[in-house]
Amino acid sequence: MTADVLEFPKAFAVWFKELSRWDASSFHRIKWHWPNHVMAPIGSALRLRKERVDKKSVNFADLQPITIHFDGSVDKRVVDANREYSMDLWFARPGDIVVAKIDLKNGAVGIVPNDWKNVVVTGHFAVYEPDRSKLLPEYLHRIIQANFFRDHLWRNKVGAEGRKEVKLDFFEQEHVPLPPLAEQRAIVARWQQAQDEIIAASRRVEHRRSTIESRVFADLGLVYPEQLCLPKALGVWWQDFSRWGARFNQLRQAGADITQGTFPVVSLDSLLEVVQYGTSEKANTDGRGVPVLRIGNIKNGGLDLSELKHIVLPPKTVEGLLLKDGDVLIIRTSGSRDLVGTCAVFHGTGDFVFASYLIRLRFDLSEVVPDFVSWFLNCPLGRQQVDAVSRQIMQSNINSEELRALEIPLPPLAVQKEIMARVSTGHAEIAKEQEAAAVTARQINTEVEALILGTKSVSDL
Repeated sequence: MTADVLEFPKAFAVWFKELSRWDASSFHRIKWHWPNHVMAPIGSALRLRKERVDKKSVNFADLQPITIHFDGSVDKRVVDANREYSMDLWFARPGDIVVAKIDLKNGAVGIVPNDWKNVVVTGHFAVYEPDRSKLLPEYLHRIIQANFFRDHLWRNKVGAEGRKEVKLDFFEQEHVPLPPLAEQRAIVARWQQAQDEIIAASRRVEHRRSTIESRVFADLGLVYPEQLCLPKALGVWWQDFSRWGARFNQLRQAGADITQGTFPVVSLDSLLEVVQYGTSEKANTDGRGVPVLRIGNIKNGGLDLSELKHIVLPPKTVEGLLLKDGDVLIIRTSGSRDLVGTCAVFHGTGDFVFASYLIRLRFDLSEVVPDFVSWFLNCPLGRQQVDAVSRQIMQSNINSEELRALEIPLPPLAVQKEIMARVSTGHAEIAKEQEAAAVTARQINTEVEALILGTKSVSDL
């Protein structure tokens, strides 16, 4: 049982004496399936730590401020050594549970890692020392991160609009199951086992991806950039200085020059039939008009058509913007430099147009396989060129002339097809691995939430 299947009545009655809030959803309670003697307030297993930092006796540079994210992860905050907090600071010791007050409604509760020293927080956080005879901190972490419990916190936020938060007294008084420590450990161990499996799957995916890229680079007679030892300092003769980018020149000096491969190097301009900017008309979410592809539809070198907006355009304009099989869509401008120049090939069916943040590249199919061009532009040597020529004026961008000047190695058409057939097979294996990891994550999250709710017993593991 998860938050997705917890059903609440559409209509219900509450005695006026029990009406502490007007928000109807706040009366939707978690349906725990534990015996009453196991249930206890969260605060009964926590002791509020208020250990103020004496700023006169410590160096600020020796202290470690932290950030708590919505998923409960904890990061070290990087602060200028010459800066000091004007606010009071409080110590959080290893193993302590730290609550970000304003973001408790989002699940921002973390645990200080055991090997971190001199961790400090401002008054915007609450620090608790867990009673380890009753509570395993990692177990409480799993309760808070459970979908149904995060939804419960969100339903019970209070305060002015824009500053709504879950009050600490509500958090401390909330009853949760505190079974014997052995059961808490078993629940955490089941979750950790799944995380280990997911991490292992991610590593296998990365290995497959690098193997695919290495094989393609070898086929092209090029050295895979990650196998190169890049110089920390370099000098370039003016006559050899074709681009300003430091990484471009590092890669070139380290042997990543694409002109040193097996096949001739050509500019995109010599292969292009159409270079076209998309429409700047405003899109809608109510399905009127034709589907329009945007920046968000280009993901990991492919097109994701799961979230589409539509746009209403005159028929003649639509006709001029309709995508054809093999068209390459490339991101020309974005707030993220890493996205500029990334691209994907359109192989969809049906009518689609594209937005102004994208550029359509249509190639001479007798000379080049569009998927090969897209793959190369997305690979490290393609990114090297894009990074060298893209500019940042408010947003990072690259224009059509700069795109035309990008270069790729050009094997015979049959070789391109053979290379991309192997890449396609490899990507299918990666997709299968990723889907298996996603299924594992969903199954384990469901199982762990059932263990926490009490609808599944630890003895069933």
